Amino acid sequence: MSDTRRGPALLVLAIVLVVAGGAVAAVLMSTDGTGPRPAADARSAPAAASSSAPAPAAVAEPALWPFRTLDEARRWQQEQQPGGHSPWHLDAEATALSFTTGYLGFAEVDTVLRSEVDATEALVEVGYAGESGRPSPAATLRLVRFGDGPHAPWEVAGTVDGTLTITEPAPDAVVTSPVRVGGLVSGVDESIRVQLRDPSAPKPIGESCCRPAGGENSPWSVTVGFTGASGATLTVVASSGGHVTDVEGFAVIGTRPAI
Repeated sequence: MSDTRRGPALLVLAIVLVVAGGAVAAVLMSTDGTGPRPAADARSAPAAASSSAPAPAAVAEPALWPFRTLDEARRWQQEQQPGGHSPWHLDAEATALSFTTGYLGFAEVDTVLRSEVDATEALVEVGYAGESGRPSPAATLRLVRFGDGPHAPWEVAGTVDGTLTITEPAPDAVVTSPVRVGGLVSGVDESIRVQLRDPSAPKPIGESCCRPAGGENSPWSVTVGFTGASGATLTVVASSGGHVTDVEGFAVIGTRPAI
């Protein structure tokens, strides 16, 4: 190649390398673990498991359960080593079932149907005994690691959209009483119950039952009053059922009560 042709070619190559280097640097800066991990698309499956230890995790959406704050999760990490209490916090499936049957009180939804778990995120589908005893799905819970290092506990962050969804209020919205709750539902002769749950209260601090609904992606909405919010994340729970069992589908999001 002549010198007159080599000059422009080398210039183009240098520009490409500079641009590529900048892109790589940007990726490294965004994944170095120094800031909160961005929220994943709730409708997508977790990435493949990584052999490296997860970076310090922070729940991008409200922390629903079992820990109210990141400090609580870190305190449990310090206390549970070695052979500490509640080892189920390290099991995504056990945490999902405990949230469903214990915190939400959906005793019939007591089976894990499938799960996808990687180093920092998990999707766990829970269900109940349907017709003829065959398992039927009720919801898919999304969980994230909440804490530091490879032994950070699991935290419920919400549900993946299914046949019943909550679109109002938005996750992490600040709400006051009464609050309007709504979404979409697919099904026949559905009956929607809405509860507002505070982790400091043994029972719902607000409830509305029951809103008739049905169709294909049909809108529904109710207005729910509540009292006694502690200031922790307020879990909004919508459930439907009545054909085979009381709860055949549910959706949850986290909001923040105005205190």
